[in-house]
Amino acid sequence: MSAPTTPTTQEARRRLRQAFSLRSNPGQVVAAVLLAVLGFIAAVQLASPMDVLDRATRADLVQIIQGLNTRSEQLEDELSRLEQSRNELRAGAGDSEAALAEAQTRLDTLSILAGTAPAQGPGVEVRVADPDGAVDASRMLSAIQELRDAGAEAFQVAGSPERVVRVVASTAFVDVPAGGVSVGGVALAPPFTITAIGDPETLSTALGIPGGAVASMTSAGARVTVAQTDAAVVDALHEATEPTYARPATPDEVESNSVEDPT
Repeated sequence: MSAPTTPTTQEARRRLRQAFSLRSNPGQVVAAVLLAVLGFIAAVQLASPMDVLDRATRADLVQIIQGLNTRSEQLEDELSRLEQSRNELRAGAGDSEAALAEAQTRLDTLSILAGTAPAQGPGVEVRVADPDGAVDASRMLSAIQELRDAGAEAFQVAGSPERVVRVVASTAFVDVPAGGVSVGGVALAPPFTITAIGDPETLSTALGIPGGAVASMTSAGARVTVAQTDAAVVDALHEATEPTYARPATPDEVESNSVEDPT
């Protein structure tokens, strides 16, 4: 039996290249590229919130936790109130008076959310001086979204020339070619003032998070100040429009159109 021959250095390199060479067809290459792109997008989405928190100071993190605790207590109080109202209605306590009071409370709440009634209470006023016109619709909307996520219940935006617009769920923010931002179809020019009703400490903390809306406005050249107040007033009203096709359904129609459980 002859002894095995030792491959030369050149032969060893050739075999190594063959072992690690990628033999693929165009379909596999496309699939690999798509998977890489999706993986990158997922990694960015997962990492972004953590990056923001990593940049936050210890004081910022403490304020965020305090704001979350305050919001949790508010929701627990609201839950207790609703459970009490439910129990009173079920037990017949107060009969029509309890039902009427509950209906009026819901009407008042929905009117504020719909923007058809004025509101007042503690909150913040965000003043934006923008001499270079750098604050666009996306930055303005980001500020509103951050306030909404922090528990703000009513908003309005003021701008030049002395116009105030109530912000509701359907309000659109659009850039104006001549400068400024169109809020709900009303063109506003800087300086802007955003008034929001909610827990002042929580709202201020949300706006102060590094990398947030206020930081974005400041980096673009605007000067932003956030003032807490116990008497914020949101008195601009949103004009409710009549639906074209929808109408309230009667109890008989609801019952006749309901699907019965086959079991």
